[in-house]
Amino acid sequence: MPVLRVALDLPLHRLFDYVAADASTADVGYRVRVPFGRGERVGVIVEVAVASEWPPEQLKAAGEILRDLPALPADFFGLCEFASTYYQAPLGEVVMQALPAGLKRVAPVLRRQGRAVRPPPPAAAPELTAAQAAVLATIAVQDGFATHLLHGVTGSGKTEVYLRLVERTLAAGRQALLLVPEINLTPQLESRVRARFPEAGVVSLHSELAEAARERNWLAAFAGEASIVLGTRLAIFAPLPRLGLIIVDEEHDTSFKQQDGMRYSARDVAVFRARQHGIPVVLGSATPALESWANAQGGRYRLACLRERANPAAVLPAVNLLDTRKTVLREGVSEPLLAAIRERLARGEQSLVFLNRRGYAPVLACPACGWVSRCQRCAANLVLHLAERRLRCHHCGFENRVPQACPTCGNQDIHPFGRGTQRVEVWLQEQFPEARILRVDRDSVKSRKQWEAMLERIHGGEADILVGTQMLAKGHDFPKLTLVGVLGADAALFAADWRAPERLFAQLMQVAGRAGRAELKGEVLIQTEYPDHPLYAALAAHDYPGFAAALLKEREQAGFPPYAFQAMLRAEAPEMADAIAFLTTACALPVVQEHPNVVLYDPVPMKLSRLASLERGQLLAESPSRPALQAFLPRWREAIEGIKAPSKLRWHLEVDPLEF
Repeated sequence: MPVLRVALDLPLHRLFDYVAADASTADVGYRVRVPFGRGERVGVIVEVAVASEWPPEQLKAAGEILRDLPALPADFFGLCEFASTYYQAPLGEVVMQALPAGLKRVAPVLRRQGRAVRPPPPAAAPELTAAQAAVLATIAVQDGFATHLLHGVTGSGKTEVYLRLVERTLAAGRQALLLVPEINLTPQLESRVRARFPEAGVVSLHSELAEAARERNWLAAFAGEASIVLGTRLAIFAPLPRLGLIIVDEEHDTSFKQQDGMRYSARDVAVFRARQHGIPVVLGSATPALESWANAQGGRYRLACLRERANPAAVLPAVNLLDTRKTVLREGVSEPLLAAIRERLARGEQSLVFLNRRGYAPVLACPACGWVSRCQRCAANLVLHLAERRLRCHHCGFENRVPQACPTCGNQDIHPFGRGTQRVEVWLQEQFPEARILRVDRDSVKSRKQWEAMLERIHGGEADILVGTQMLAKGHDFPKLTLVGVLGADAALFAADWRAPERLFAQLMQVAGRAGRAELKGEVLIQTEYPDHPLYAALAAHDYPGFAAALLKEREQAGFPPYAFQAMLRAEAPEMADAIAFLTTACALPVVQEHPNVVLYDPVPMKLSRLASLERGQLLAESPSRPALQAFLPRWREAIEGIKAPSKLRWHLEVDPLEF
C-alpha cells in the first residue's frame, strides 16, 4: 500500500508516514488531513513511497487528500529543502510556515472574494538619469542567474531602477518579487507600483494583512494571476510559477533575518532562489551589508552604483558634527540644534529630531536608595511611558503602573533618567509652543491605517517638527524636510556587539538621507562627544566604500564574518545553570572532535541573559570554511537531540547569527 510522507508544522526533524490506498506520485504537493495524537492536522505530501521504515501496524491511515488547489510545485520543495538543510530547521516547519494560516486549518475555510481595488491613476515613468540608464544597461532580466548589488546613495532613484526592471520582466511574461524589510514601507511602494502598472496584478504579502487577505494574495501569486508580489521576508517562499526577477530593497536591513522559528535570512534565500530559477536578483541599498559588499569586491556579485541623487536640484545633505563636550545640553538637545530648528520654522520647512529610543525615559529610579524599574521577567529595565502612566518592557511586553513612591523605601521623589522620544517631544513643545510636533514611533503608530494617516499629515505639511525613531529612517521622501538632528548616537560606537559600527553607520546614512531630497538644501547635525571618530568622518564625506573597506580590513584581521562562518547554539531554561550545563555537554560531544576545522567557544550567558522569565545561554561554533561548518552542523544537531535535558529547557541552532 502506498505510503505518504507528510510534512507537519512540528519542531521535529522528520517527516511522518501514513498509508493511503488511492495515493500516487501525482499527489506530491497536495495538502492532506491526517490523524495526529487525539486530533487531526493538515500537512503537505512531500513524497509517496512504496514502503516505510516503520512497521506497517504502526502506520495510521491518512484522511482526505485536499485537491481543491493545485499541488505545490517541485521548485517550492527544492527551496524548502535548501532552507531546511542550510538553517538546520525541520522540513515540515519550513513547508508549513510558507502557507497561509487558512490553508493549514482542518475545518474547510469559506473563501470570500476580495473587494476589487480601484487602481490609482496611471503614472508616467520619469526620465532616467544617465547613471540610472547606465545601471539598467548592465542588468538584463533574460540573461540567466546573476546577483547584482545596486549601491545607490539616498535619493539616487533606486526605486525607479526597480520599476524599469519590473517593466521588462512583465513584458517577457514573467512575475516579479519585490522584498522590503518593513511592513511600513509596503503601502507607499504598493501605491507607486500600482500607479505604474495599473493593468498588472499587484498583491502584497506581510504579517499585518488579515488572514483572509493574505490567503487571497498568496493564492493569486500561486496561480500566476498576480504578476507583481510585494512583501516582507516570508514572501520569499511564496510559490510563483512564472518567476523572472527578485529584488531585495534595503538588503542590509536586519529585518530580513527571522529571529524565531526557522531563523533564516530572506536576502540569502533570495539569492539561492534566483540561482534555482536561473534569473537575476538585485540587492539594493545605500549602505550594503558588509557580506554583500565583500562579495561584490570579490567578483561574486556584480556591482552597480548610483553616486548622485536623481533630482538634479537635490544634493546630498551637508553633515556637520556638534561637539557636545563644548556645549551645554538641555534635555539632550544642544543650542546649535535648537537654533537650526528655529531657522527651519521661520522658513516654513520641516525638521526631524532622530532618537532611536522610544518611551519617555529608559528607566525610573529612586535617588535615595538606588531602586530602578527593572523588569520582573527580563534582565532589562522597564521603560517609562509617561503619557500612558505605564512602565513597559520592550523585550517581553510586561508592563506595570507607575508607582506613586519608591517600592523599596517609600521615597516619593523618584525620577526618570535618560530620555526617549516622548520626553524629547514634550520638551520641544515647551520650547516651540507654536510648532506642530509629531512623534513617530511604535507607540504612536501601531497599525497600517495609523501609519498611512501619519504619512499623509507629514506630506500635507501638517507637521513642523518630527520626533522619531528608525521608523522614519528608511525609504521615505519628505520634500519639505531639510534638517535632521541626531541625538544619542555615541552609545553604539563602543557597544560589545562587533556589528554595532556597521549598523550605526547604516542607520545614520539612512536617516541623513531624509534631508534635502527636493530643491531645498538639506543639513544633518549629529551631536557627539567623539567628533574625530573615523565613522563620523566617513559619514560626513558620504563615503560608504571607504568606511566598508576599513571595517572589512578589521574583520579580516580579527577573523570575523565574512572571513569566518558561524552558527550559534542557544539554550533557555528557568535556571541559568541548566542552560550552561546543557551547552557544556553539547560542546563536549564526541562528534566535535571529528571536525577539527570547526572551533567551539565556551558557553556564556547571552547579552540579554533573562527574557520572559527564562535564563538564556549561548555557544558559538565557527569555521573558516562554510562547507566544513555545514558538514558539521547536521551531525552535531543529531547528537544534541540525544542529550537528556531538563523538561523545561529549550534549545535551537541559528546559522549566520546576527545577535550575540
